[in-house]
Amino acid sequence: MPDLGDAETIRILVATDNHVGYNERDPIRGDDSWKSFHEVMCLARERDVDMVLLAGDLFHENKPSRKSMYQVMRSIRMNCLGDKPCELELLSDASENFQGAFNHVNYEDLDINVAIPIFSIHGNHDDPSGEGHLAALDILQVSGLLNYYGRTPESDNIQVKPVLLQKGRTKLALYGMSNVRDERLFRTFRDGKVKFYQPSVQKEDWFNLICVHQNHHAYTETGYLPENFLPEFLDLVIWGHEHECLINPKLNPETKFHVMQPGSSVATSLVPGEAVTKQVSIVSITGRDFKCEPIPLKTVRPFVMKEIVLSEEKGAQKLARKENNRTEVTRFLMTIVEELIEQAKAEWLAMQEDVEEEEELEVPLPLVRLRVEISTPEGGSYDCENPQRFSNRFVGKVANVNDVVQFYRKKKNAANRKKDDDVDATAVSQLSTLDTVKVEQLVREFLSAQSLSILPQNSFGDAVAQFIDKDDKHAMEIWKTCSLEASRRGHEGRSDSSLNQMAGTVNSTASGKTNPER
Repeated sequence: MPDLGDAETIRILVATDNHVGYNERDPIRGDDSWKSFHEVMCLARERDVDMVLLAGDLFHENKPSRKSMYQVMRSIRMNCLGDKPCELELLSDASENFQGAFNHVNYEDLDINVAIPIFSIHGNHDDPSGEGHLAALDILQVSGLLNYYGRTPESDNIQVKPVLLQKGRTKLALYGMSNVRDERLFRTFRDGKVKFYQPSVQKEDWFNLICVHQNHHAYTETGYLPENFLPEFLDLVIWGHEHECLINPKLNPETKFHVMQPGSSVATSLVPGEAVTKQVSIVSITGRDFKCEPIPLKTVRPFVMKEIVLSEEKGAQKLARKENNRTEVTRFLMTIVEELIEQAKAEWLAMQEDVEEEEELEVPLPLVRLRVEISTPEGGSYDCENPQRFSNRFVGKVANVNDVVQFYRKKKNAANRKKDDDVDATAVSQLSTLDTVKVEQLVREFLSAQSLSILPQNSFGDAVAQFIDKDDKHAMEIWKTCSLEASRRGHEGRSDSSLNQMAGTVNSTASGKTNPER
């Protein structure tokens, strides 16, 4: 750990995907997300860092509840305001980095005492929407609690300008690129419409760090951000959006920069990637060198997951050929779940290492997921209890009382089996990607059928996505108004009635579509 008084080191607490507000109406898990965020903010104060860096999805909802906003503002005010002077000197033009009514960094505001500044980009959950194109982060910025940077107002023409900070002789160029729909960002990079600006003087002296919030893996052909799209002058990439914690920076041998994926601070789906220990990291930058100190989060609800093939389990192999085997299968699976509950309890207690021994800790109810393959390649069958009824047997013992167990079968055909494996492994991660692909496909088919040549297809696609995914009832109206203004400035364009007809068609089509799981 670096010397806290080192005048040459910039110490940054890095976190991402806090998803404050996730499942907040759940009587058991409702407070999990903001409690973990509060722990992150407390760590910033206790470890006396120079700044906090968040890489998107601070909030789970595009329009966070009052409770979520209250808890975030409370945590920031309790931990990041104070008389301690901020040692970071801002060298860039603040009006280019921070838009809005108060277009300056918050710790230089004479009316606010900011001890630890927070810098954040937006993610796909808390992106700008509606009239004024405001995000939840705009509320935090206008209140002086957070610095919202890395905006992407033009998705087809992106300019990435760094926030230039200095402490002692260490110079930090802090870049940010808030979330853009993956397919659209891929196309923008491919068309050479993303421009990165570097400091005009002493380029070799700057440590270049960027935050992004995009798919890290190629779920579809263009539904992700390839690492080699990013410029090679970067030193460290903080990657938001992916929830699996890969906290140790990994060197990209092609571009020579390091990539860190902090992951989420709360589990939003019961998949293997979410069961990895949730951590944040203190990144210490001295000159052009950096080192990281991972810190496991202690408030995170314990989560254990196990996958079994019932026909290969010693205690269940013979049950397949036995008639009326439901009771015995249920008893066998209950034993495994009980073991997982004890495992979760032990792992959580092991995390609480600095608590007084005589102090008795109350272990939070764990999240438990048991995936069971019930195929019977040698004949017979397993008579399994209804998954929800089975899960309800653990009321008072687990936090997820409706989905503890998940049954599935494997296809006998080898090709199909491989296909199922791929789907099982990435199904949850691909949900949002598949939905946006459907929206884009809908737009493309509609436009080709209309033989339209002037209509701005990309902005129309974004408006449709806003209408469906974010429940923004005014998205189509705003799109129509902006399109008409742009059309009138250039040439006659399409008539009001034509645009009205298009917006109305999308409204009626999309209203019948159920909102995707977020």
